[in-house]
Amino acid sequence: MKALIWNGKKDVRYESVPDPQIEHGRDAIIKVSTCAICGSDLHLYDGFMPSMEQGDVLGHEFMGEVVELGRENSALKIGDRVVIPFTIVCGECDQCKRGNFSVCERSNRNKAAAAKLFGHTTAGLFGYSHSTGGYAGGQAEYVRVPFADKTHVKIPDGLTDEQVLFLGDIFPTGWQAAVNCEIQPADTVAIWGAGPVGQMAIRSAVLLGAQQVVAIDCVPERLVMAQAAGAITINFKQESVLDRLSDLTHGKGPEKCIDAVGMESHATRSFDALYDRAKQAVMLETDRPHVLREMIYVCRPAGILSVPGVYGGLIDKIPFGAAMNKGLTWRMGQTHVNRWTDDLLKRIQEGQIDPSFVITHRMRLEDGPQMYKTFRDKEDGCIKVVLKP
Repeated sequence: MKALIWNGKKDVRYESVPDPQIEHGRDAIIKVSTCAICGSDLHLYDGFMPSMEQGDVLGHEFMGEVVELGRENSALKIGDRVVIPFTIVCGECDQCKRGNFSVCERSNRNKAAAAKLFGHTTAGLFGYSHSTGGYAGGQAEYVRVPFADKTHVKIPDGLTDEQVLFLGDIFPTGWQAAVNCEIQPADTVAIWGAGPVGQMAIRSAVLLGAQQVVAIDCVPERLVMAQAAGAITINFKQESVLDRLSDLTHGKGPEKCIDAVGMESHATRSFDALYDRAKQAVMLETDRPHVLREMIYVCRPAGILSVPGVYGGLIDKIPFGAAMNKGLTWRMGQTHVNRWTDDLLKRIQEGQIDPSFVITHRMRLEDGPQMYKTFRDKEDGCIKVVLKP
């Protein structure tokens, strides 16, 4: 079969790889109908995530049809149409029973490596390095899904691929980011990053009843899309984020702040951004936490910081004293996808939201290598790429 593979930093290739095989009774083989390039895939593309190996199949946002099943999998049948969450879950461990699916205790087959890195293992992830299990991803014609009897969202008739594809990652990720904020009717929610996850967080905050939602970015197309959802926008290259947020909140600061950027903050004019890039260059820091610093500074005392943006390693110069003395609550983590999908699927069916609004580019799988670059460089108005095998 054909797939997009990682061949090194900024080197994604469309090549032939072996077809997946059933390896366990709970497995399923999915014929991929639609997949996408996620913002967190760019961390792999840019070489920021450790334990990637040449030939690894990329992608963790995909859906398709069940074409083969392990003999123990009675939850699915051949021909079922499913979205596959990016987090692989057993459904049986203590964490899964608590709904903490992204820290499943059993699905990471390289759990010793994850435990050494993080102190304890986290869940296995599709197409996202060997520290998360080394599982082949979904930017491919076919995918093996382990624990497939639990790791799926069954899609009813009448919905298109584009309406439901993002149930596997960015829609529940934006939703969890907003839910973690415990939004109240009088709240201002400030969201750094208006990429795909930020766009979903904006709409989630609106659905959850925030008084005002503020989107912070510098890409015109992203800001226009945020405005279409009712957000107030701040172009951080043209105005002061601190001053504008102060004006919008009468000097009090936003109650809730969401970091939808993660490890690759692209601030260019601030001293701390230059500092981070210098430390990265000599390998004394892995991630650029400009957004985290800014959120801590502007957030209203007793507010909440929600972090769906991916961080992979070490950060420096975090004003933790300010966070502690202001009484800020931190909530973060990979998304517990299966915790949210029943509710979100119902909202799509009822017409409350159509997540396909975020798609700007529809391409063939073989166009993937070029589209990684287009997406990474924010060229051609690119916000979200969908690929068809």
